Amino acid sequence: MSGKIISLSIDVVRRSLPADPVSGLPPIRDHIEQGVLRIITEDGIEGNCFIGAFWGRAEAEFGPILENIKPGLMGCHADHREWLWTRHKFLDSRYRVTTKSWAPVDIALWDIAGKAAGQPIFRLLGAQRTCAPAYASYPGARYETVEAFVGEAEDAMARGFPAYKIHPGLLPVGTVIPIVKAVRETIGDDAHLMLDPDCGYNFQKALKIGLALDDFDFHWFEDPVPYHDVDAITALSQRLNTPLSMCDQAPDQFFNSAQYIRRNIVRLPRGTALHLGITGLRKLCAMAEGFGLKCEIGTAGNPLLNAANLHVLLSVANSDYHEYYDAPEKDRFGLTAYVEPDDSGMVSVPDTPGLGFTLDEDWISAHRIETLE
Repeated sequence: MSGKIISLSIDVVRRSLPADPVSGLPPIRDHIEQGVLRIITEDGIEGNCFIGAFWGRAEAEFGPILENIKPGLMGCHADHREWLWTRHKFLDSRYRVTTKSWAPVDIALWDIAGKAAGQPIFRLLGAQRTCAPAYASYPGARYETVEAFVGEAEDAMARGFPAYKIHPGLLPVGTVIPIVKAVRETIGDDAHLMLDPDCGYNFQKALKIGLALDDFDFHWFEDPVPYHDVDAITALSQRLNTPLSMCDQAPDQFFNSAQYIRRNIVRLPRGTALHLGITGLRKLCAMAEGFGLKCEIGTAGNPLLNAANLHVLLSVANSDYHEYYDAPEKDRFGLTAYVEPDDSGMVSVPDTPGLGFTLDEDWISAHRIETLE
């Protein structure tokens, strides 16, 4: 059992975001500020998580954590994770505390639990396996030609990944369908393929491309339309064989997925530790399992959130893949080592207590601009 919480602070770090090395596209901003969350118990155990995904602004999460979550945690035992899960709805309605503020606190508490028990988190959750396959996921909006996407797929296969996800952005139907055809013909029938337009299609475009995914045996069609367009989601699920995987963009992935499942309109619900922490993501996988569904886990935008994703994945049987986002210049910072695939595309976490990854305190010290308490 872990002790009572005596300290919660956030080191704010600032780091540069370079232009994309392939497309040359500039970053949305030239630098980004993210948080290193430190929760310390009376036993001297420190739990950590990073705050903020590289595509957003983490500053918005610092205040809610310190002003609305911290006061209720101080003096509580660090194992009060379920209490924090149920309290979030009140914090959301009363103070507009988003899931992205709550989730890193939950993960840091799980990190404490693992360190107190001397076990990695996935073993506390109940180990299903010790490693899992990853699929190659590259940044979107890089390419406009069929040949470029084929080259990306060939790179993924050459590196041993068993699956590859296409990010076509808003390319027109007349370009996307040839990409789908050429990628499948190039890499053969054995590899799994996915396509993710980031909720950017309307129903007609999604249907045309979805039918092509059916023709070329795609593993899933991820977030084709906005998460709230229930009529389009329903119609697509009824007319396509390729299962829809939704939704990375829903503000409440657990309860939004519950409605998808209740309406029987999504066969592959989707979540991430960015919004659900470890507690909520494990609940989502269990809910899907109860209805005979798989649940896929999306990239979370920073290395400790992605480690949390992987711990949950290793504790369940109904999730196929870890999303390996191949953009180290964007989402790797502040650790001495990171989740990396082996030559066969398998990923694992260190068999050490907690999240299993060590903070690079020298890097953090060099990039810290302030500490908030």
